[in-house]
Amino acid sequence: MTALDLSGVYPAMCTPFDEDERIDYETLQQDAQRLEEAGVDGLVPVGSTGESATLTHDEHVRVVEAVIEAVDDVPVIAGTGSNNTREALELSERAADAGADGLLLISPYYNKPEQRGLIDHYRTIADAVDLPQIVYNVPSRTGRNIEPDTAVELASHENIAGFKAASGDLGQIGEIAERTTDEDFAVLSGDDALTLPTISVGGTGTISVAANIEPERTCAMVGAALDGDYERARGLHHELGPLFRELFVETNPIPVKEAMQIRGYGPARMRSPLTRLADEYREGLEAVLADLERDSAAVADAAEGDR
Repeated sequence: MTALDLSGVYPAMCTPFDEDERIDYETLQQDAQRLEEAGVDGLVPVGSTGESATLTHDEHVRVVEAVIEAVDDVPVIAGTGSNNTREALELSERAADAGADGLLLISPYYNKPEQRGLIDHYRTIADAVDLPQIVYNVPSRTGRNIEPDTAVELASHENIAGFKAASGDLGQIGEIAERTTDEDFAVLSGDDALTLPTISVGGTGTISVAANIEPERTCAMVGAALDGDYERARGLHHELGPLFRELFVETNPIPVKEAMQIRGYGPARMRSPLTRLADEYREGLEAVLADLERDSAAVADAAEGDR
């Protein structure tokens, strides 16, 4: 297995659709290039934010291929999880064949396996696919928490390289980081509002929704925290706080795709059963985006004046 440095910022990419709900590959590739140029450490297509649940397997693989084709020098970590171990294994093998650098595997949803079933699920895939793999814990979507004991046991597998933590339980996240200190194992935030706290208890970065909209600020925040400059990191966290909140007023990725359209990065179209952002939330999102743009412009003007 090729080692993968799972530190820094990995945007959980959106999947753009045209007016006929077909994947807009040109916009997808432009977005991948925009994010790479902004300085992110890797890209994560076809996860929850990428609406993987509404893509066919062939579309899923083609999105991964398109992102790989678009970028020059950042790793691509493909979302390949499923509640069906055989299906997750097939998606993982196809993503590996497409050239993915790593895999992100959401824990099985709906059928709510016991912890021993989760261990068997992840080990089956890790035994069969020789790529770095990230276990993704998001109980609000799956109905089942991956317990710390389970995460620690999985960390001992050579192909299981990280844990995306989106439980909202900082105590649990800190425990996993603490108990895997001696492993080659990364703990990544899966919740933008908890990225800074996660790094403070041993996390290495974030798989981020907000980084689709504010990649430079997110990278600056995470970089400052990893360097131990918590005063600067905290300031950037507070700058981004209103965006973090607006991006989760409705189910992800509804708000972030609306923000992408407002910024001109891609269409807000969703595949059913997801819908466009409710009108009552659009004004607040627009205001937050405008405030961030004004702040960026002010910083740029000040920098220009200092030259």
